[in-house]
Amino acid sequence: MKRHLVYGRYGADDVVAIPTRDDELATQFTLLTRQNRLAHGVGAVLDDLLKVGVFPSAIGVDLLVFAAHVQAADTRVSRQSESQDSWTREIRLVVPVTDPETWIKATKTIKRALDFLTGDLWTIEFRSMPEKMPKILPTGTLPLQGIIFDEVSLFSGGLDSLIGAIDLLEKGKTPLLVSHAGESVTSTAQANCLKLLRNNYTTNQFAQLRLWMNLEGVNVKNSAHEMTMRARSFLFFATGVCASTGFGKPITLKVPENGLIALNVPLDPLRLGSHSTRTTHPFYIARWNELLKILGIPVNIENPYWDMTKGEMARDCSNKALLETIVPHSMSCSHPTEATRHHLPPQHCGYCLPCIIRRAALTKGFGAGVDKTTYMLDDLAARTLDSTRAEGVQIRSFQYAIHRLNMRPQLAINLIHLSGSLSDGTRKQQASLADVYKRGLDEVDILLTGVRTQAK
Repeated sequence: MKRHLVYGRYGADDVVAIPTRDDELATQFTLLTRQNRLAHGVGAVLDDLLKVGVFPSAIGVDLLVFAAHVQAADTRVSRQSESQDSWTREIRLVVPVTDPETWIKATKTIKRALDFLTGDLWTIEFRSMPEKMPKILPTGTLPLQGIIFDEVSLFSGGLDSLIGAIDLLEKGKTPLLVSHAGESVTSTAQANCLKLLRNNYTTNQFAQLRLWMNLEGVNVKNSAHEMTMRARSFLFFATGVCASTGFGKPITLKVPENGLIALNVPLDPLRLGSHSTRTTHPFYIARWNELLKILGIPVNIENPYWDMTKGEMARDCSNKALLETIVPHSMSCSHPTEATRHHLPPQHCGYCLPCIIRRAALTKGFGAGVDKTTYMLDDLAARTLDSTRAEGVQIRSFQYAIHRLNMRPQLAINLIHLSGSLSDGTRKQQASLADVYKRGLDEVDILLTGVRTQAK
């Protein structure tokens, strides 16, 4: 087990000493290309914003650069070899920013957010940028003509973000849809969904901003790359906030996510900790809003579907006919490339947690047999599924959770706290979350009627 330091450098003139502790392994994170542009995809985002007349603030760019540090550390420090328990890492970041005093006030909030999100122990430090700095921040004014955005919404290529985009466009909004491109399957889903949205909303104005974080060449000595990527949503949120700072007015950043996934209550006692992701959990979003307030950024992050199940989102979508058409092109699966091992093109597996919730939701929203998505495991009830293998693990866990709640419905108000604190919400809001948890499991229960699992 090793403690790790990741520190950013702005070019050859950035020579300030970064003290390294005796028990730390230090990794330099180069922030500029040879052409003195922001590296790792950040500069490309600023270029794309410039094309649509959006000029983010200096602190907005600082936030995106900070998020790049987080992403680099999260994906380059192996949990297996660099932690005591094969999960919890100890990571210190030292990040150059334009106004260290403001950022230092936010370190406690940032640490709470990152510790909660990734399950690691983070130490956050800031320092001043070097005096000799190339110009990295584009400047200008808002366009007099062209797209004047009035909304920003995260757009992952999944079903929830697709519904979020449709609902905004049906209201006549002009959204900037912010995407984080990862694997090619996700990028393809985003592109296909966006194309179909453009074909339908020919008189609406909207655009996509996509960050492709390129960390090629960034490596930590003697450490394999880490594939859990629990900090990915920090980068996703930061991209949306950075863009929002260029609007010249207060903005609400929409994070479309159904309440069941946002809570992500562990399905069984074995799914605490590393098995419970928290990418849109209410506690995490609350810490982001706390951070933005400290930094003086006039952006508020909101999940407009926090009290709805995925099925209710589909059922109440403002244009259900269009949604039904685009649904097969969206991507919800947690490992779509698994199909390639079976000599099939990348597709939904049909049995991971997101696939199960998606299938249940589309049954709720459109009725049985309407979902045209291709699933590798198409008929869940055709045979008994092995609960010791991937095909049956999540289904068996859902069956356990559904049975537990059916036996003791009053447990819901306690179970929703297992994945994280809900202290930011009122009792009424917590009651609503407990109810959406129950309704979400009810949707899955209907899907799993007649599905059998057994350890083989």
